[in-house]
Amino acid sequence: MLVYEKQESIIIPKESIRIRVISNSNLEEDLILKTKVRKNVEKKIYSLLKGINDLDTARKIINDNLDNINNIVNESTNLNYSVKFGNNYFPEKVYKGIIYDEGNYESIVITLGKGMGDNFWCVLFPPLCLLDENDTTSDVEYKFFVKELLDKYLLK
Repeated sequence: MLVYEKQESIIIPKESIRIRVISNSNLEEDLILKTKVRKNVEKKIYSLLKGINDLDTARKIINDNLDNINNIVNESTNLNYSVKFGNNYFPEKVYKGIIYDEGNYESIVITLGKGMGDNFWCVLFPPLCLLDENDTTSDVEYKFFVKELLDKYLLK
């Protein structure tokens, strides 16, 4: 019996805002700290962007709350850090067999300490970061959910 599964590509919309958190180093405690900072910042931003459907409004809300985001990072770490919002560089990433091109993208980049460790990145708006919270979800469900989100935010 031959089984064929259609694979859909997960395409990041051009009109999106990403987040990237760069760890101080690849020591376990620095990687744990990176995850803590990421989760705390994402939680705040998702609460701020709940129900927002357009990029300009999302951008304004993030800009208006950069002090709050800085405070969250400050409360989450004792390392020096930087928070930048604007066009920032992202390296190429391969995730679940999909290649995401390097380039400059509108984003929040949080660099912890020396910023010499692994980084995490995903899309804050539309809210695609939420998809990775449950690793038990199958790829097919993941891809259909992404398509639903893209349809909701881009094909109004």
